[in-house]
Amino acid sequence: MKILTIGDVVARQGCDCLRHILPGLKRELGAKLTIVNGENSAVGNGILPGSAQFIFDSGADVITLGNHGLRRREIYPMLEENEFLLRPANYHPSAPGRGSVLLDMGAAQVGIISLLGAAFMEPIANPFDAADREVHRLKEAGAHIILIDFHAEATAEKRALGYYLDGRVSALFGTHTHVQTADEQVLPGGTGYITDLGMTGPQHSVLGVSPQAAIEKMRTGLPVRFTNPDGPCVLEGCLFDMTKKPARPAAARALGGNHGQEEFCSFAGVGADRHPLLGVHQRHHRPNRDHRKGTNHLCYGQ
Repeated sequence: MKILTIGDVVARQGCDCLRHILPGLKRELGAKLTIVNGENSAVGNGILPGSAQFIFDSGADVITLGNHGLRRREIYPMLEENEFLLRPANYHPSAPGRGSVLLDMGAAQVGIISLLGAAFMEPIANPFDAADREVHRLKEAGAHIILIDFHAEATAEKRALGYYLDGRVSALFGTHTHVQTADEQVLPGGTGYITDLGMTGPQHSVLGVSPQAAIEKMRTGLPVRFTNPDGPCVLEGCLFDMTKKPARPAAARALGGNHGQEEFCSFAGVGADRHPLLGVHQRHHRPNRDHRKGTNHLCYGQ
């Protein structure tokens, strides 16, 4: 079973890029399940019902969130109603929604967990304890395959959790930093791993933000209104190809590269120093000059 995971979708530009690229990418790769991190899909960060539905309509089966996931209170009812929209499992029990879901894919029961890191982030319950709890619960419910989106800042925390869960989950992929890492690998116990998927959003940006705004903020330290630039966009993520027995990745490919085509580029070459089962590639989208026409901007929170 091939499972496609997509990095943080950023604002209107990221949503449009996802809509343009994802349907064809799923067909090309033969992905049976698609997980998208949507915590920055609303303009100004966070997620709104409109942007969540836009991501689902673009081809996502499950949306995971992160530290901005509860920033917009308008999403709270949808978190309660839609079991495929996941906030981090280590939020306080009073938080709306749920942190994991079990999907019946016919040939296999697939569990998906959303977790939030504790290092260099706002105070949160220990993600290692939450992982133990959710993995146990999903296995008791019959999960054959378990994937975790670990939305965290620190590389060390992500790698530590990967090794902590090695052999107990099928794959752990990091999100949050918006920069794809080149450490995709299968850990010794059989768990697929990548520190960060990257992002889906403006290519010429600082983590999705206008470079000019980011530079002004960092040079002056003064308040600056962040905006998301138009222009070429990039979609980044990772494809996990699971075996049936055991439910571990037989291969994983990270989506990366640097081509700037209007449509998706092909897989970038995998260097000899990279894991032989893993590769990095990106898909790019160059919107038309009048791409805003026909787009319902209300769905992104404008």
